[in-house]
Amino acid sequence: MAKTAASNLILIGAPKRASLRSAAFFGTALLLAGCQNLGVDFYEPNLRPSNAPQTAESAGASDPRTRIGANEHPRIIASYGGEYRDAKTERLVARIVGALTLVSENPQQAYRITVLNSPAVNAFALPGGYLYVTRGLLALANDASEVAAVLSHEMAHVTANHGLERQRREQEVELAGQVAEELFSNSIAGRQVLARGKLSLAAFSRNQELQADVIGVRMLGEAGYDPFAAARFLESMDANQRFNSVDPDTDTNLDFLASHPNAPQRMQLARNHARAFGPEGVGDRGRDYYLQGIDGLLFGDSPNEGYVRGTEFLHPVLGIRFSVPNGFQIDNQADAVLATGPRELAVRFDGVTDKTRQSLSKYIASGWVAGLDENSIRQTRVGGLPAATARASADKWDFDITVIRLKDRIYRFLTAAPRGSDDLEPTASAVRNGFRALSDREIRALEPLRIRIVKVAQGDTVASLAARMRGVDRKMDLFRLLNAIAPGASLRAGQKVKIVSDR
Repeated sequence: MAKTAASNLILIGAPKRASLRSAAFFGTALLLAGCQNLGVDFYEPNLRPSNAPQTAESAGASDPRTRIGANEHPRIIASYGGEYRDAKTERLVARIVGALTLVSENPQQAYRITVLNSPAVNAFALPGGYLYVTRGLLALANDASEVAAVLSHEMAHVTANHGLERQRREQEVELAGQVAEELFSNSIAGRQVLARGKLSLAAFSRNQELQADVIGVRMLGEAGYDPFAAARFLESMDANQRFNSVDPDTDTNLDFLASHPNAPQRMQLARNHARAFGPEGVGDRGRDYYLQGIDGLLFGDSPNEGYVRGTEFLHPVLGIRFSVPNGFQIDNQADAVLATGPRELAVRFDGVTDKTRQSLSKYIASGWVAGLDENSIRQTRVGGLPAATARASADKWDFDITVIRLKDRIYRFLTAAPRGSDDLEPTASAVRNGFRALSDREIRALEPLRIRIVKVAQGDTVASLAARMRGVDRKMDLFRLLNAIAPGASLRAGQKVKIVSDR
């Protein structure tokens, strides 16, 4: 959770994060992130670098698509919390993009590459050569060829956006404008047009994704990378989605508005295209230099967003912590922390600057809570701090509201349960009683989690290496996920693997 909320941004064609179903009534916000812009140029070693190097902006200054990317870029950076600035990581990504550029559909296209400071596994492109990849994706990948598979796919979106597809994109923009007008003038008719528009956009997006897959695999093979990396990393992304899903049995492929075709279909198609370059094992994976490049990569939440440690949330900048009951899953978003648990229980936590210094009872009653029962407002103390509680009801939900004052901020808990549930009071009580201010010593002791590369020693097992990880739960499952280790597979001495630790 950031100190201030970031603007929301919808990215057409970007994979969706696992949703928190019972928290839908709280609203949603994007997680923050960040990184770097690099123009890819090539020159002879005996020549001096140009005083005016080619960049994505200068190369396409007259192209309206570049202007689209340039206009959206600041908003994306703001929505993802800034750029992840790490020279080693930036050089690694630039090296991969440089190799792919030489074999792309348009080798003259310049790219602006940004590594986003987000733990989400995501990558996308904007018109004009703007490429984005999250550090969460870099943490999941196990070699350079897997990242190359993702980036070649996104570069294909840039180079394939021409001719009829450009015309169709313009038609979609025009349709979006019509939808907005109708939506405000007539809500029912507007929603019908919006639904038709979404179906049109979804169908086009699936076709575009499949075309980008074909181009991307070709680029992988021609650049000398392992062409089977695309199918391999699709498996890892699918496993990551299941790992992070609140309901692992939920089939997200059933979402017909999902921007990407279902994973099994894409995996099989990617393997079929890769076979054009030979049997599995051809091409370079670039594992050693890749793992060296991500050693020390920030993992999970950044200090400015606070840390999730199992059922605890700790924020070193704000100096606070709270916990949720066992069985809850915490999702740290840009403007709030959401936690969902069994039996459709959910908690939202956020904070606002307190300028009025009015009583907390009056603050609860000031109009920001719908369905408030004003007779339920009570003054209390939480963790030695002034606080107030109340109850509210809306639709099929009952809410417990707790507000706590600490210095110049008011922190707010909104605990929700289905109407009439006996779980509301014990859950709300456990959450509010778990809130307190951190001591200076506790704040100094908090360190972010990072990817660490270690060598497997003789006698090491999946269990023993997973036990070395700190600050995460489900250690065995996470270790297998990060290292793409199938159930039943064993490790070999000397093998390099990823672990997560705050040391």
